[in-house]
Amino acid sequence: MAGTKTIDADVAIVGCGVAGLYCALNLPHALRVVLLAKTTVDECDSMLAQGGICVLHDPDDYESFFEDTLRAGHYENRLESVDMMIRASRPIIDDLIKRGVRFARTATGELDYTREGAHSRPRIVYHEDITGEEITTHLLACVRELPNATVFENTCMTDILEGFDADGRRVCRGIVAEDAGGAHLQVNADATVLATGGVGGLYKHSTNYPCLTGDGCRVAAEHGVLLEHMDFVQIHPTTLWTQKPGRSFLISESARGEGAILLNDAHERFCDELQPRDVVSGNILREMRREGAEHVWLSFERVPREELEHHFTHICEQCREEGYDIFSEPIPVVPAQHYFMGGIHVNSDSETTLPHLFAAGETCCNGVHGRNRLASNSLLEGLVFAQRAADKIMRDRFAADTAAQLAVAASERSRFVAGSRDVTDVALLCGAE
Repeated sequence: MAGTKTIDADVAIVGCGVAGLYCALNLPHALRVVLLAKTTVDECDSMLAQGGICVLHDPDDYESFFEDTLRAGHYENRLESVDMMIRASRPIIDDLIKRGVRFARTATGELDYTREGAHSRPRIVYHEDITGEEITTHLLACVRELPNATVFENTCMTDILEGFDADGRRVCRGIVAEDAGGAHLQVNADATVLATGGVGGLYKHSTNYPCLTGDGCRVAAEHGVLLEHMDFVQIHPTTLWTQKPGRSFLISESARGEGAILLNDAHERFCDELQPRDVVSGNILREMRREGAEHVWLSFERVPREELEHHFTHICEQCREEGYDIFSEPIPVVPAQHYFMGGIHVNSDSETTLPHLFAAGETCCNGVHGRNRLASNSLLEGLVFAQRAADKIMRDRFAADTAAQLAVAASERSRFVAGSRDVTDVALLCGAE
């Protein structure tokens, strides 16, 4: 391609949220990895996750965690994926802690667990109300230390490359991208991972960054890659109502998990705040229509002041900037688009229907979430299945290298046998005594 900078890599990763970063961190240093960020690396939805990340609290929690995830997803979840996510959750959290992620602790030093809507018990670990930023920032720092990884910011994928493998199968061979100045980049890669995030930038009101416009799904569809459940879009019940344009500010689910209640204009409760997100969102929208109101109210009157000061620091600050003091008055909230449960169909190893093309995080559909995601399962799901993508890439690479080595050995043996006049040498080569 004329005027295009070409880079040869082993793995190309599109997206620098938790899924893309964690995939890179789980690949061996012998592989050359290129990561692309559509804008800056800190402008990804992983940075915006507030409430926390789910983890299997203890072995006895498995069945309730499984059921909570299915109930929130209206039992349209892929059971195998839910099982994989839950069983991998504790090792993932342990690994994040080893990488420097600071989760809240109790007075005795144990992990502190909070609860959110549709959870039957506390099983969410967190860092204040900026858990996503805490995790993503540490993963990004770890990636920047990798000797084998290069990060390109302000570089937008425009297409994927196709080719054929030794068996004549159509496979993915990398990506094509364009930087902010219009320069073109071609990354040739044996494996490509799409971790391009959700679709919130296509909506008028969303908690997502505007740059998240479903690029991975669009490009995949153009190449005939199977998409799944594109109508599975989640509306979050509580974002801060404002007349200012721009991204909606999320009021974390954990606020209601810790006791915040929803009120109408008459300051009356009108629903169970700890139901799944789609149920609570529906209740709010019906109440708004009934009253002819632009929003409802969220009151923190039942949340201890100490909890507000230490757990919801940034929410307090944002509300204060908008002119609301959550310590003494309710705040106006309204539902907004928040998460995408559909996307590029992948199997349990995060591989799409095009060999050598993987997808992880919000851009893919591995079936974990069903029709409606359980709160705080997003970060966990992205990490678990990004790790599985890295594992599959390594297995494929090992199999390919082994096959190549066997082919070379077979060729050498054939050449040696054909050219040998020493029967003894031939017998030894063939394993005869």
